[in-house]
Amino acid sequence: MIKRVVKLTIKKSEIDTFKALFLEIKSIILSFDCSYVECLQSQHNPCIFFTYSHWKSEEALDEYRHSDQFASIWKSTKALFEAKAEAWSTQEVTKDQLGKHI
Repeated sequence: MIKRVVKLTIKKSEIDTFKALFLEIKSIILSFDCSYVECLQSQHNPCIFFTYSHWKSEEALDEYRHSDQFASIWKSTKALFEAKAEAWSTQEVTKDQLGKHI
């Protein structure tokens, strides 16, 4: 499973627009091989948001990222940006992988 974190810095004047957009697109994202997606907002800077999602695999994430739906979503979202988005694809470090360090 891939856990994806995307940092989005939204123009202050567009915060409400972004929140409404996320509510609209959440079900579209979940219609792909995405089992979970949420939107988080910084406590200290209301312009900074993170999306956090769980994907079946890197291939599933790529299928979404190359879809017409993503192209439309990204175009709408990108228009709200104050700064370039940052993204990380991560995976859980298991107890076995941690070994003697725990």
